[in-house]
Amino acid sequence: MHLRNILSCFDGISCGQEALNQVGITFDNYYASEIDKTPMKVTQQNHPKTIQLGDISDWKSWGLENIDLIMGGSPCQGFSSVGKGLNFDDPRSKLFFTFVEIIKHFKPKYFLLENVNMKPEWRDIITDLMGVEPILINSNLVSAQSRPRWYWCNWTVTQPVDTGVVLSSILVKDKDWKPAHIVGRRINPITKKRDDYNKSVPILQTLQVKHNLDKMGCLTTVSKDAVLSPLPSGRYLDAYKTLSKNKDWRDLTSVECERLQGLSDNYTSVASHSARRKMLGNGWNIPTIKHIFQELKSSVSD
Repeated sequence: MHLRNILSCFDGISCGQEALNQVGITFDNYYASEIDKTPMKVTQQNHPKTIQLGDISDWKSWGLENIDLIMGGSPCQGFSSVGKGLNFDDPRSKLFFTFVEIIKHFKPKYFLLENVNMKPEWRDIITDLMGVEPILINSNLVSAQSRPRWYWCNWTVTQPVDTGVVLSSILVKDKDWKPAHIVGRRINPITKKRDDYNKSVPILQTLQVKHNLDKMGCLTTVSKDAVLSPLPSGRYLDAYKTLSKNKDWRDLTSVECERLQGLSDNYTSVASHSARRKMLGNGWNIPTIKHIFQELKSSVSD
């Protein structure tokens, strides 16, 4: 399958381009809209022919034509549940509307929008504007990470087959350590249970070691949201004071984060570890996007 021009909005580290290449969908030009210089540097290292366009707000001046595919994952933090509407004053919400404007203007053959799991009223608004029903896919079917995401596209996509990837297969070391995360919790000192609404109980950073050893939780931009631990499954209070980092728990390495997202080792190596973690947490899960693009390729072949 060959496309003329592709436009990736909110391109980040170009996970969409990586997935297209792995599926074997070729194209003449790949245009990327991104404003963060570090992800752009990662993209140019791995995909040097990428044409960077800059701020999506300037799209009317780009002068593009013959766009066959438009894709992106617009920020969703600005959505408001008030009145089943959106907060039009929030710049993050406006980015989604810009994405819709771009699709209506260029009228591509194909489009793909990705976004997080959200309240139904928010999702319904996006669905109405996109004009297609979304599909919810959890990346735990094709990777070692639980990452449920909604996808809107104008071709048929089915659920991927479970490939059986397990967490231990992507770890650089400590392959028997369990997935865990550190989160602020109000834990009643008497009952030892959560007491979220009792403000007399202090919030403690709590290590929660999971029972399921096969999948990591969702990779985010915050390192404590996905860590590893050799401790028995359970809850450990005041983790930063009572536990030892790299003995009782540890952060994921940059390479482990890359593998969770289905990228090659050192794909993001031009940046610092903290920057790599943030970019990868914002990125797409490559095996999931590959599945979606494979469905597109198969539909065209049929």
